Amino acid sequence: MHEITSLINLELSGKSVNKKDTLTRLKPLLNKDTIALAQVDPIVGDIEYNFNKAKVYIEWANELKLGAIVFPELFLIGYPVFDMIDRFPNIVEKNVEYLEKLAKITGKTKVIIGFCEFNRFYVGKRYFNSVAVLADKKIEKIIRKTLLPVYSEFNDARYFQSAEFNPKDRIIEIGTNKAGIVICEENWADKDFFDTPVYGFDPIDEIVKTQKPDIIINCSSSPTRAKKEQLLNNMLSFVSKKHATPIVYVNQVGAVDNISFSGSSRCYDSKGKIIARAKSFEEQFFLVQMPSKKPSRGNVNHIFSLPSGLEQSLNEQKAFSLDYEPDLERTYLTITNSIRDYFNKNGFKRAVLGVSGGLDSSVCAVLLTDSLGCENVYAVSMPSKITSNESRNDAKELCKNLGVNYFEIPIKDMVETSAMTFGKVFDEVEKSWEGRYKNPLTMDNIQARSRAMILWGISNEFSSTIPIATSDKSEAYMGYATINGDMSGGFAPIGDVTKTKLFALARWLNSNRIKKDVIPRAIIEKRPGAELAIDPKTGKPLLAEDALMPYEFLDEIIWRVENLHQTKEEMLKEWFLYEQKNPITNKQKSEWIDKFFKRVQTALFKWSLMPPSPIVDARSINKAEYNQPITSKLKFY
Repeated sequence: MHEITSLINLELSGKSVNKKDTLTRLKPLLNKDTIALAQVDPIVGDIEYNFNKAKVYIEWANELKLGAIVFPELFLIGYPVFDMIDRFPNIVEKNVEYLEKLAKITGKTKVIIGFCEFNRFYVGKRYFNSVAVLADKKIEKIIRKTLLPVYSEFNDARYFQSAEFNPKDRIIEIGTNKAGIVICEENWADKDFFDTPVYGFDPIDEIVKTQKPDIIINCSSSPTRAKKEQLLNNMLSFVSKKHATPIVYVNQVGAVDNISFSGSSRCYDSKGKIIARAKSFEEQFFLVQMPSKKPSRGNVNHIFSLPSGLEQSLNEQKAFSLDYEPDLERTYLTITNSIRDYFNKNGFKRAVLGVSGGLDSSVCAVLLTDSLGCENVYAVSMPSKITSNESRNDAKELCKNLGVNYFEIPIKDMVETSAMTFGKVFDEVEKSWEGRYKNPLTMDNIQARSRAMILWGISNEFSSTIPIATSDKSEAYMGYATINGDMSGGFAPIGDVTKTKLFALARWLNSNRIKKDVIPRAIIEKRPGAELAIDPKTGKPLLAEDALMPYEFLDEIIWRVENLHQTKEEMLKEWFLYEQKNPITNKQKSEWIDKFFKRVQTALFKWSLMPPSPIVDARSINKAEYNQPITSKLKFY
């Protein structure tokens, strides 16, 4: 069956198929209790684009005489819309106008679609997050969201009014079934599943107890992140089994700036067993057979695989681990889809990045190549007098393996000219100000900023091109990245990937791409270092771990802060994974934790300057999720 529906998806993607033959083969297998899940990728604010996409999906559903087709939350206007609706309320008017146009093309197949609605009650916020039920050329019903999330990357209550909840208003008829409609967050309130429920009541519990629906349908726009699939699967399975009611969950795909959506729409039966699941990270017209008093002649339900590793880790406990394997394909798909959507939706085509022969820029180069094509990636090696020949050769080999555009331009002259000019400036300033550093980082930063200047110059000179920031999450936490240097760019692919996970991802890329082993082994095996300064102890370029601490220890601190919210005192009582292989004194442990919190304090302003970066981890310092005042003090050290 899914082979036939794949023809529909080919046609929806703009490729030519034999529509008559597809309909002839598919129709006999369906009935009024078959619904289509429209797993789609909207563009925020582009109402006409979203309308045209919905129109094609609805036309297919009408042709197949399905019971219904279900779209994600806020699909017509796009999610997340943020402050656009307050600044430009005309886009809300447009999405209502196009909703009415969609209603006019509907027939017996019901269309369940998310949109943004004005609050006409003149009390509360200006808008509702709503779902419309369309059929027979009219809007049959409007359902308004009650539970509005205000945590992590969500801030829905800033824009939307929480609607009064009436279980009876949530019921519609689809074929022989009575369906209850909920919107995203309203499925996340079960007091028996969550130890500390966020909300005072559970919409699904109310609907099931009072209306006894045959099925629950959830219109969702739920982002992906580490451990999210595990939580989502276990929660939906638990709730469907608890209420002995099947749940259909429809989710969008694509990305908006920092936030990525995996799709993976699915259906659970009344025993909590998954019976259908759409593809991950792909648009799809996905058919699901609901419970039926008149069974169809064929079983349309199909379970597509999750990204490798997730299925085996659905019941993992919350604990820090250096075994990233179960999450590497999802991480890869999250980042590549984010790159692709960010470039395509914003009119960019090409990326330029500096390649140092180090881990961060190498992984970024692979991810960009896989997202945009090798012809649209330009890698520039910009060695200074500190750069080793090994690093230069590693960068060249990487780019040759990938087939990307590549050239080398030394920055020695730029650095020396800048240093000469700055020397005159600093001597003049010192005549008025005291407090000049004895060991400043000026020369380190001049090198990084010279490289960024070259990349921005290429971006300014050639159309549809943006430079890439290559900093990782571990560096961001410690402020071990240069403003207007390696932090500078239009997009930061690995800004939410810790260094230890990045090593694992590099090895995964070498093993799982069609063309394997593109990242030279030397890059993965060498200890990271920016090659911006000489370590006076060794006379060689300073290594990152010597300036900071071992990455295995650092990344566990980050995990403990983000997931367990631990203080220094609490961490000193814990046994770190690093300590199992590398015994350290309590004094050393205390010094590293002190260093972490002190450097975090001075890095806060840098976090606010990081360009858009896809959220990957379970928790993040990405500004889409976490905001700490720069003018603040952490008294944990």
